[in-house]
Order: sequence, then C-alpha cells, then structure tokens
Amino acid sequence: MSIDWWTLGLQTVNALVLIWILARFLSRPVSRILPERQEAAHAELDAAQAARAEAEAAREAAKAETASLAATRSDALARAQAEAAEERDRLIADARAEAATLRDSAGHELARERDRQRHALSQEAGELAADIAARLMARLPETTRIAGFTEGLAEAVAGLPEATRARIGSEGPVILRAVRPLEPAESAELSAALARVLGTAPALTVETDPALIAGLELETPHAIVRNHLRADLDRIRAELTHD
Repeated sequence: MSIDWWTLGLQTVNALVLIWILARFLSRPVSRILPERQEAAHAELDAAQAARAEAEAAREAAKAETASLAATRSDALARAQAEAAEERDRLIADARAEAATLRDSAGHELARERDRQRHALSQEAGELAADIAARLMARLPETTRIAGFTEGLAEAVAGLPEATRARIGSEGPVILRAVRPLEPAESAELSAALARVLGTAPALTVETDPALIAGLELETPHAIVRNHLRADLDRIRAELTHD
C-alpha cells in the first residue's frame, strides 16, 4: 500500500478551507440563530403557559358563573314557589270570603223572603179572618153589630187624657162611624154612655162604614177612638206580622 502525499495534502488543504468557510460563514449565523430560537421557544412556552393560565382562569370563571347561575336559578325558583303558594293562599282566602259573603247574602235573602212570605200570609190571614168575621156577623141579628160595642166605646173615650175629653164636642159635631145607620134607641143609648164619661152628650154626625164589620168609631179633631171588629182584626194582623 502506497500513500499519495500530494493527494493527502490537497485533501488536507481542502478540509482546512472548508472548516474556515464553515467557521466564517456558518458558525456565527448559527450561533446567533440559536439564542434567537431559544428566546422564541421560551416566548412560545411563556405564551402557552399564559394561555393555559388564562384558559384555567376562564374555566374557573365559567364554573363560578355556572354556580352563580345555579344559585340564582334556585333562588328564583324558591321565590316563584313562595309567590305561587302565597297567591294560592290568597285565592283560597278570597274564594272562601266570597263564598261566605254569598252564603250570608243568600241567608239574608232567604230571611227577607221568609219575612215577605210571613207578611203575605199574615195579610191573607187577616183578610180571611175579616171575611169570616163578616160572614159570621151577617148571620147574627143586626142589633148585635151595634149594641155590644156601645159601652166599650164609652170606656175607650173615658181612657183619653182629660184635656182631650174636654175638647170633644166643644168644636162642633163629632163624627161617628157605624157599620149601619143607628136606630133611635141605639143613638139614645150611645149618647147616654158618652154623657156619663164626658159630662154632656156631644152632637154626632153618623157615617156608615160596612168595612167596620161590627162596632163603632168616634173621630174628633184631636183623637180617634175605635171599638169595632175591623180594628181588632187589624191589630191582631199587625201583631202576627211583627212576630
């Protein structure tokens, strides 16, 4: 084996030239590029960490917002339920109050209707009683429709205040209502009875009123004295209506 020193020398020179060229034109730019790339890499890492931290913060914020929304929703639902319960109670109370009002109104209306019916029945009963009394009196002698009421009329006049009695007859004739015209004997008996309680017999103007059924009625400017069956029936009917 032989060594070609010339070839070896040329290759050595070529290697030295290549090393010088690499050192001159490649090593310096690469030495500058590496720190720049390292800085860029560090910047990207920092940016990535910042982005990750920001994403983590956003996620925590989203969790907090979600929790807040859930709490708000829960509170709103609780308030809605409370308001619904309150509204339900109010509606129930209003319905009960309205039902009570209607019940009371119906009760009052029923009571008024009963009063009207009772009053109407009392009126009908009074009219029926008057009709029955009139029919019964029609079957009795005519004298009984006057004679049995003379003394009662005189007693009613005697029960008037003294001042009222003193004025009876002093201001002209007194109106006497009777169920029929008086017979002379009946007029005399009535005058005598009034004279006993008044001291003197007043002048009488007799008027016929069949509605009295039986009895007499004395009317003066200051008093009306009734002693007849119609007045008794009216009084009974008024008491029934009042009861």
